[in-house]
Amino acid sequence: MGQGRLPARLGLACCLLLLLGGSGGLGSRGTPRGPWEEEQGPVAEGGPWGRARYEAVKKHLGAVGALSKQYWQYLACKVWQEGCKEEEEESSRGPGWSLPVVGQDYLEILSAWYCSFGKCCKTGDCRIVNNITGLEADLNGQLHGQHLAKEVIVRAVQGFLQSPQPQKALVLSFHGWSGTGKNFVARMLASHLYRDGLKSECVRVFISLFHFPHHKYMDSYKAQLKKQISETVQLCKQSLFIFDEAEKLHFRLLDAIKPFMARYDNKGQVDSRRSIFLFLSNLGGNTINEVTLDFWRAGRAREEISMEFLEQQLRLELLERAENGYARSHLLEENLIDFFVPFLPLEYHHVKLCARDAFLARGLPYTEAALDEVAGMMVFVPKEEKLFSAQGCKSVSQRINYFLP
Repeated sequence: MGQGRLPARLGLACCLLLLLGGSGGLGSRGTPRGPWEEEQGPVAEGGPWGRARYEAVKKHLGAVGALSKQYWQYLACKVWQEGCKEEEEESSRGPGWSLPVVGQDYLEILSAWYCSFGKCCKTGDCRIVNNITGLEADLNGQLHGQHLAKEVIVRAVQGFLQSPQPQKALVLSFHGWSGTGKNFVARMLASHLYRDGLKSECVRVFISLFHFPHHKYMDSYKAQLKKQISETVQLCKQSLFIFDEAEKLHFRLLDAIKPFMARYDNKGQVDSRRSIFLFLSNLGGNTINEVTLDFWRAGRAREEISMEFLEQQLRLELLERAENGYARSHLLEENLIDFFVPFLPLEYHHVKLCARDAFLARGLPYTEAALDEVAGMMVFVPKEEKLFSAQGCKSVSQRINYFLP
């Protein structure tokens, strides 16, 4: 237990003792009767009743002590996220170990009051960590060849989280070829914004062809999707929704969730202004690749590609392709997408960096020759220049199995 928390915890302990004084016994209601009230009449102080009375008092104090421990474990789990395992074990022992309802209500009030002073979690919700410093460091160290994505994501997410009262949810649309890092960044965002990463109850992941495979059930999908988003937002105000293979989402599904991404009008609408929506799509990949290839042919570094120029080209392609859900749902025309995030195609040296990271992640030694061999296993396009990896860095981690002893 940290020294800084000791005075605060002692104060909470005092509050807990006061709470115990008025909460009764295990699941009890009304005023408890002491064991000595069950017998009436005068009793000699040194008589046989003296021993029975001592045992009864001892048993009563033991029960109070056990209850105090149970309350303390419950409170520590709620406030500091400590001792939760012990609290769950106690609760699972049987129905006899249920805290009084009134006592639970008091503990909820007490933990909320304590957290209001910022001593529980910086975010006010222990499920949320919002580690932007860590996110920026990992993007710089592990996301290769994506200078635009790094810049846009950090700036957009940091600005959104720092806004005292955003007008709408943050909507980011990731675009680029497979293997360029879209899913990788989505997982990274989840792990740096939420204590439990993708497993957090604040995060929901939807994969188009897995969750919504049949067009004939679209009405059912719409209802289920709206229900899940609404319930998640009510459970966790800062929610993260990830839609993978977004180019395959039916436009009616996008229409169904538009109200959650639009400006909040407070007319019977769920308040989702603190939510973040990520759409991961291969759409626009060809345009991004052509721009990157043109820069290379002109002898210019890919880092010279500006967000303004590439975003304009990306918007044009998305609007022209009427068959995609983005265009048909009017997400672009209604300006519901805040940032288009382009993921550039990866070159040979980027694949080598991915291979290096894969070796390091598994604690394996590597040589430059091994990295070259992994990169050499990939297919590079166009046919003439052989500049970009057709698979990006996808399957690199599997290919290093070839080098295992």
